[in-house]
Amino acid sequence: MHAVGRRKESVARVYLREGEGRVWVNGKPAEEYFAAFAFTEDYLNRHLFSPFYVTGTMGRFDVRVRVEGGGATGQLEATRLAIARALTGVAPEFKKPLKDVGLLTRDARAVERKKYGRRKARKKEQYSKR
Repeated sequence: MHAVGRRKESVARVYLREGEGRVWVNGKPAEEYFAAFAFTEDYLNRHLFSPFYVTGTMGRFDVRVRVEGGGATGQLEATRLAIARALTGVAPEFKKPLKDVGLLTRDARAVERKKYGRRKARKKEQYSKR
């Protein structure tokens, strides 16, 4: 099964198939890839692998991920969304539990653009009364 997840500037493409529960991200084991961003194994279990825990399928699927763009958190959350979408493609009965815990909702928050005449998106120039 194939699915795509996005978050901020990150795009993750996930390929899911029956297996022993191995997760590869950009050719490396997920723990090794995300360890470079200082994510602990406990953090990965609670966030990246949460779709598997919610559906009770931990260790049933092999996952191959191609993720690009953005930063560490964006890539992790894009991957999580793609895994959740792929699981609903494998078994439609997974859709309700995943949706109930919010794993199928795309987080639309992104950086607001800088406006002219301002220092940042909303910060104004310092006002001088005199």
